[in-house]
Amino acid sequence: MNQPFAIHLPNEAATIAFATRFAHTLRPGLVIYLRGDLGAGKTTLVRALLQALGYTGRVKSPTYTLVEQYAVAGLNLRHFDLYRFRDADEWESAGFRDEFDGNNVCLVEWPEQASGLLPLADISITFNILQDERELSIHAYTDAGQTCLNALSA
Repeated sequence: MNQPFAIHLPNEAATIAFATRFAHTLRPGLVIYLRGDLGAGKTTLVRALLQALGYTGRVKSPTYTLVEQYAVAGLNLRHFDLYRFRDADEWESAGFRDEFDGNNVCLVEWPEQASGLLPLADISITFNILQDERELSIHAYTDAGQTCLNALSA
């Protein structure tokens, strides 16, 4: 796929604006990896994305539940936070594999915690902290991911 591109986010308002644009490019079945240090803005992006799609409920980090499910704007979104994930057996017993069914949009924070269990990402977004700002490095790994990014940059 194409080379990654960077987006500079000077503040939370810029993050929300990006999430709003990104939300409208999502299609069923996308797998999106969200990488970055604690506090980098991964959950903030997911919250803004869901709100941009029209979700009005509380968006909480799935740090302890590992996954939160949302149905909004005709999409079924799954927000995974695998920071505390440690056991491959838990993956199977929790039925997480079934969530990657080609219909759900799966947003996965800390994908490296489930290395070897997750399907290939369509898109990977890496959050880099630059003092009080953020920079996103976005890369498409599949045709579906590239289509999404093409719509984003149009």
